[in-house]
Amino acid sequence: MDHRFEIYSINNVRIARILPEGIVIKNEQDALDLIANCYYSGASKLLIHETQIHPDFFDLKSGLAGEILQKFSNYQAQLAIIGDFLKYSSNSLQDFIRESNRAGRIFFTANEEDGINKLAQGS
Repeated sequence: MDHRFEIYSINNVRIARILPEGIVIKNEQDALDLIANCYYSGASKLLIHETQIHPDFFDLKSGLAGEILQKFSNYQAQLAIIGDFLKYSSNSLQDFIRESNRAGRIFFTANEEDGINKLAQGS
């Protein structure tokens, strides 16, 4: 599946912002395709909105978050997910979000500006 995105270049870092078109990541193959398309355009950092990821991602019991984030790790890509994550009452998800933000490969942020800044700083 070919996804549309914009490329930002900040501090010589290329960031792909996935354009809104509904859910673009439903499974790990979608994540792989997205990573490949962005790499093809010279970006290894992706910015996506929470609403563009299947809701099962935010239910850690589904295993979808782990599968998808493993692909980003395997391909050394970084991801910033933009959304309101306080609405999720799961303590394990909140812990997962905090740990992901601390580790520095996957960021959960409240707005695009913060997501872009985190990706532009990351290695």
